Amino acid sequence: MSTPSADHLPATFNRLAWSNLAAQSAEQIALAAAPIVAVLLLGVGEGQTGLLQTALTLPFVLFAIPAGLLADRMSRRALMAGAEALRAVSLVLTLVLIWWGWLTLPLLALLGFVAVCGTVVYSVAAPALVPSLVAPPLLGAANARIELARTVAFAGGPAIGGALVGFVGAAPAFGAAAALSLMAVMLLSGLHEPPRAPVQRRRPMQDIAEGLSFVARHPYLRPVFITQFIFSAAAFMTLAVFVPYAVRHLGLSAAGVGITLAMYGAGMVIGALAATRVMKRLPFGTVIVLGPVTGFVASLVMALTTWIPSPALAGLSFFLLGAGPILWVISTATLRQSVTPPGLLGRVSAINILSYGARPIRTGIAAVIGGLYHAEACLYLAVAGFAWQASVILTSPAATLARQPDMTGEVAHYATTKV
Repeated sequence: MSTPSADHLPATFNRLAWSNLAAQSAEQIALAAAPIVAVLLLGVGEGQTGLLQTALTLPFVLFAIPAGLLADRMSRRALMAGAEALRAVSLVLTLVLIWWGWLTLPLLALLGFVAVCGTVVYSVAAPALVPSLVAPPLLGAANARIELARTVAFAGGPAIGGALVGFVGAAPAFGAAAALSLMAVMLLSGLHEPPRAPVQRRRPMQDIAEGLSFVARHPYLRPVFITQFIFSAAAFMTLAVFVPYAVRHLGLSAAGVGITLAMYGAGMVIGALAATRVMKRLPFGTVIVLGPVTGFVASLVMALTTWIPSPALAGLSFFLLGAGPILWVISTATLRQSVTPPGLLGRVSAINILSYGARPIRTGIAAVIGGLYHAEACLYLAVAGFAWQASVILTSPAATLARQPDMTGEVAHYATTKV
């Protein structure tokens, strides 16, 4: 056994990071390929593709909390490997159905639903596993590595999925995603997870209530959750109306819309790359508030395009919306891992993931407001939302933190074996 240096993450964590990159890439390729296959291969319309997207989102609502409960009761490595294997099986079945010409929209939705269940479990368990693999001073760097992998997959996965379907067909796209999922399982199989203290078995509802109560009462985590919920609502309200707004008001072509939206991914990548240096040089609370404040600035820049219809301003807005908030994701993940007892990490992580499941509601609100009052009203409402979330976190105790809090609860035994 060797102690990890202050500058290098241990090899056992690197296995998790590479597994995360493979898993996230598999998810993004499959999510991009599914609606394209539905339209080109099955000939479905907009309403049916909307139902498909709903099926691909529901697992975040239905299974985030149960996944968190499991992550606190069993081996997180084994749980993640099983979830990723489940996703691989669903992708292989989709591939087989395409080959045999038996794929239908209900089957595509069902298998996509199963695959996303694997995504939910993996996304809940991974942040809970990280603190047992790295020393506390390296949590920020570890979370930055995890988010960089997710960001790269988010930026490149849809393009790869679309290109595979367009140039070599639907089956190879799902085959590539399945291969990446299996690669993630193999990497996880060689990862050593330190033993945890035995968990007292109680009724599931008691354990779930304990996790919810912990977040609701914690002086740092409560405002963080509220801020994230409002931020997500405002961000998806903007994203929901941007494409028709960009075409109608900014005069962008399809390629121009794609380039402008790509600035969001570019901002995320640059923000993730800079995160470790930023967290070393600025007070911890300052890094936390950077994301919400940058989001507010981004919303103002986007609203400015209603007066100055400039594609460059829209691109700048998306860049800021990616670069600043990725610092929020990394710093708040580090905060949760620091202040949450190890036995609660899975459930607290699940509560964080749960906020992503309300996307259809937020985009539905944007659709109603945009239909009644045009996209401009949504952009102005988004500014109000971003201002609200920034005020919540700026007035919270989390904004005053000078440094990363000390670890809470039992002392972890870090996995530092070189593999």
